[in-house]
Amino acid sequence: MKKLGKGLLLGVGTLSVALGALGIFLPLLPTTPFLLLAAICYARSSERFYNWLTTNRWFGEYIRNYREGKGIPLKQKILAIAVLWATIGYTAGFAISLWWMRLILLSIAIGVTLHLVHLKTFKPEKEDPRPAENGAVLKSPSTNVHGGDSG
Repeated sequence: MKKLGKGLLLGVGTLSVALGALGIFLPLLPTTPFLLLAAICYARSSERFYNWLTTNRWFGEYIRNYREGKGIPLKQKILAIAVLWATIGYTAGFAISLWWMRLILLSIAIGVTLHLVHLKTFKPEKEDPRPAENGAVLKSPSTNVHGGDSG
């Protein structure tokens, strides 16, 4: 049973990584929620896959921003909520006839929506248009997330 559970989590995690990767290129598919789901699944099933995902040059930043309290981008929030309500709305409206199942689905959608709305919105560092001495573009100073001295 334990091996089956880990295998299932590994499969769901891998499917979530694939959907998250597609979300990078497809504007209607959210990236961050799928990668967060993958991270949760991998954390409970495979340390190797979890480390790969969180240090990956394409996917790791999404997870690190969330874990460090920087939040998720506004575009990802909007897309996640839109996809959530489209799928749950369709399912509750057309695929399920039991009123209590509809209520459960709508409650889940409300809970997830509230969670996403209350998450901090990630704003990438803005680049200073003035070139540095070596020709590189300067980034504005970032705030210290944890407070206190940074040195």
